[in-house]
Amino acid sequence: MKRVLFVTSEAVPYMKTGGLADVAGQLPRYFNREEYDVRVILPKYACMDEKFLPDLEFVCHFYVDLNWRRQYAGIYTAVYNGVTYYFVDNEFYFAGNQPYNNIYEDVEKFAFFSKAVVQCLPYIDFAPHVIHCHDWQTGLVPVFLKTSFGWDAYYYGIRTVFTIHNLKFQGRWKLQEVMDVTGLPAQIFNDRELEAYGEANYLKGGVVYADAVTTVSPTYAREIRTQEGGEGLDGLLNARSNVLSGILNGLDYREYDPETDPYIHTNYNLRKVISGKKANKAALQKEMGLSVSSGTFLLGMVSRMTDQKGFSLVTAILEELLGSMDVQLVVLGTGEKQYEDSFYYFQGRYPDRVAAKIGYSDELAHKIYASCDAFAMPSMFEPCGLSQMMAMRYGTVPIVRETGGLKDTVEPYNEYEGTGTGFSFANYQAQELLATIRYARNVYSTDVNAWRGIIRRAMQQDYSWDASARAYERLYDQLCD
Repeated sequence: MKRVLFVTSEAVPYMKTGGLADVAGQLPRYFNREEYDVRVILPKYACMDEKFLPDLEFVCHFYVDLNWRRQYAGIYTAVYNGVTYYFVDNEFYFAGNQPYNNIYEDVEKFAFFSKAVVQCLPYIDFAPHVIHCHDWQTGLVPVFLKTSFGWDAYYYGIRTVFTIHNLKFQGRWKLQEVMDVTGLPAQIFNDRELEAYGEANYLKGGVVYADAVTTVSPTYAREIRTQEGGEGLDGLLNARSNVLSGILNGLDYREYDPETDPYIHTNYNLRKVISGKKANKAALQKEMGLSVSSGTFLLGMVSRMTDQKGFSLVTAILEELLGSMDVQLVVLGTGEKQYEDSFYYFQGRYPDRVAAKIGYSDELAHKIYASCDAFAMPSMFEPCGLSQMMAMRYGTVPIVRETGGLKDTVEPYNEYEGTGTGFSFANYQAQELLATIRYARNVYSTDVNAWRGIIRRAMQQDYSWDASARAYERLYDQLCD
């Protein structure tokens, strides 16, 4: 049996700020448990929900040397959904009301965490064949493994995988300060290893030292090797292209299932999708204060309100969109104040056609996925994206920009061949987004059979975690052969 340890800064259900938590917390459940023993380790944050604390069992403690610092590390464990979780405890580093703070604090926090992960393995009696690290917060794990612990026979033969969930965030900080914090050999802080543009770079360390590097979609794996998408590391990623691959993230089909979803007004399946969506649409329109109209094109968005998610395009076209089409818009999310204010403005101006909920509600998100006719994701870049998969699961037609995982998961509608699962546009331009929405709305209004065909094809796609787990199993097998 192959033993695998996921190392992550967050994982559901214990801590979540973004999609990384879904991957780290959901994917381990989908491995073949007769052949793979996959466990997860993350920090024991003080801000973790207290309801989990009674389930945590103390395992051991030891001390971690970070250069001249000597810090306590405790290890706790719990089992959730059949998966073993470990938690690294240190009240100095993991205190506070949020998991991430200022970068100068986080580089020391996650240096400690990374070294504690490697050091704890003999104490927890788990010798992994593969350590699978996620994002910059764990980038030093392969570095510590091959430098500080390279002499120890216990660690001989352990392979490492480093997954980039978002290349934009790299864990960059002052070179001398990181050298002081980590105690790593000075000679590795060069432009071929841990240094980039005059700073120490944790993500670069993971890419350089890991045995395999993955991203969360095949297209994103190609995009980060370009100057436009490489965030300054395209040269390195091209140099490591022989060990770089893209494995698409998946979706928990048990949580996102229109047939059993407890949040939505009316449950439905592929056979009852048309009547089911009609009932949910009317219920959401009423709940959100919109005019109840089955013929109006209801467009949804659930997202962080940032430039990356395409909100500069959305706000640029809202006036023309609402002035020229029979369209309603439901938006859920938080983000930059300019976008929040813009939606408040349009909601006030078109109260029966625009509904904006600034905040987050899992229940309302599920209702939007189930009730809307179409779902907009015009992202500037999108490493993978999960919302488009959720929308398709509920028969809500995605409208996306052709980037990253959006391009990998949404097949553009072809009216001549009767194929496709959504609508897409190529360039990051507001008028292209507007034209694509107009085209989708025209198909919705004038060709009922074509629209229903798109819905059914979208619902029949399989983006469950099973396919992702099989791909990672093959990667682990290759590394261990």
